[in-house]
Amino acid sequence: MPADSTTPTTVPDTAPGAGPPPAAAPDEGFERREGGAWRAVLGRWEALLVALLVLLLPIGQAISPQFLTSDSFTTGSLDFSEIALMALPLTLVVVAAEIDLSIASVLGLSSAVMAALWNAGLPLELIMPLCIVAGALCGAFNGVLVTRLGLPSLAVTIGTLALFRGLAFVVIGDDSVTDFPGLWTDRAIGNFAGTAVPNVIVLFAILAVLFAVLLHFTPFGRSVFAIGANEEAAFFSGLRVKRIKLALFVLSGAVAALAGVVISLRNSTAAANVGIGFELTVITAVLLGGVSIFGGRGTIGGVILALLLLGGIQKALLLSESISSYWIQIVTGVLLVGSVLGPNLVQRARAARAHSSRQRGVWPSRSAAQRNPPQEEKA
Repeated sequence: MPADSTTPTTVPDTAPGAGPPPAAAPDEGFERREGGAWRAVLGRWEALLVALLVLLLPIGQAISPQFLTSDSFTTGSLDFSEIALMALPLTLVVVAAEIDLSIASVLGLSSAVMAALWNAGLPLELIMPLCIVAGALCGAFNGVLVTRLGLPSLAVTIGTLALFRGLAFVVIGDDSVTDFPGLWTDRAIGNFAGTAVPNVIVLFAILAVLFAVLLHFTPFGRSVFAIGANEEAAFFSGLRVKRIKLALFVLSGAVAALAGVVISLRNSTAAANVGIGFELTVITAVLLGGVSIFGGRGTIGGVILALLLLGGIQKALLLSESISSYWIQIVTGVLLVGSVLGPNLVQRARAARAHSSRQRGVWPSRSAAQRNPPQEEKA
């Protein structure tokens, strides 16, 4: 009887005597994408800062055996705490393609106001918020001149740098106040929960998280990036450019005033001349952290790495017995120039590599051309 035609017939996968099927070819596209991802990570500015930090550790230890100690970390972070605080809001200002050079003068004015109000008999618990409000008003003054009158922030804040410092001397003169309550001064110089981490660094960490969330994870932060990248396009897309910039200057002034309160309590001295020259170091930290001076690019994480690097260099030089402390200014100036020149050279190199790759008919990696490679055709 013939077999049913519908009965399935088993067909061998390979012919008799044939070898095993050939192994699948490696996914070259995956390897290429994986390599491009690693190149993108290693090519970031933050990776260079991490490498410099790692390099600083043995160099600093060679300069002074006290460099890698908990006491060195505590004193070094305390000395750099006001710089770190003021760098956070300035990062947002620079990302928006603006600048605020008056922050150190706002710090000095806040210290002078603190001294005057303490002499007037007000409690410190009321004086501190009043100082922060005064700093916010200084920032609002800058913001109004920039956003409502259309003046360049560079010229405005150079002028208010001198204006606010002069007001500080008008408020308190050459006098200083040193009799603040021990409770608050101890808190300013004390460590957190018995560790080597100062209380003011804990304050900085909290503010750093808040500013990182504000810049990188909120619509406000995306608006700041959009304004810095192309202000005109941001305006026509419906963003309230002037209001956002005004808010950034207010934030910068308020945090600078907070830094003035911190330095007055930490040094147990409030005076009009505190913080002179701090603005240069703050701007260096922001630009060294990868924030573009032209706006539209930057991260809070990069600025924190730059602060660690600058603070470590400063502490190593201060601990050295053979290197003059004047080298701190020289190193700061070199890093400021390098922080502007370095990213510019890197960007030009990437653009040149992308251009040469397109001429050869080879698509560059995402990190080089910042674009997607062409999709493979499907059969």
